[in-house]
Amino acid sequence: MPRKGPVPPREIPPDSKYGSVLVHKLINRVMKDGKKSVAEYIVYTALEEAAKELGLTPVEVLEKAVENVKPEYEVRTRRVGGATYQVPVEVPERRQISLALRWIVEAARERNIGDGKRNKMEYKLKQELIDAINGKGGAIRRKEETHRMAEANKVFSHFRW
Repeated sequence: MPRKGPVPPREIPPDSKYGSVLVHKLINRVMKDGKKSVAEYIVYTALEEAAKELGLTPVEVLEKAVENVKPEYEVRTRRVGGATYQVPVEVPERRQISLALRWIVEAARERNIGDGKRNKMEYKLKQELIDAINGKGGAIRRKEETHRMAEANKVFSHFRW
């Protein structure tokens, strides 16, 4: 049976320490195997260390990093006739935040720094947040790659839904 209208987005509670929904989303994104207390420790430690280094509040660190990583455009696959086209589309705000958090966490996990202390997730996440604020790092690279793809396929933008 088809839906009778749009589904309202799920209400996400703010995190307990800073009262920020964005921090709560990051904790859930970092969490593995349902170990929320481990994820909270990683996120809070990374945010506090980054804030100390940059002279900002922990929530400002995350907000600035996410703002710098949010993609404005992405490509969606569209079939027309027998051909498949990569059509550039604007990214809705909710998906921008979701993609930014995902890319930050993925880039932090992929970092390989070497010695034991620096290979911990809280250190890698801190470094990725700092890099995102400074306009470099894996998450920023991913955003630029997405924008390049959209720019390269601009000619197919008339195939919009």
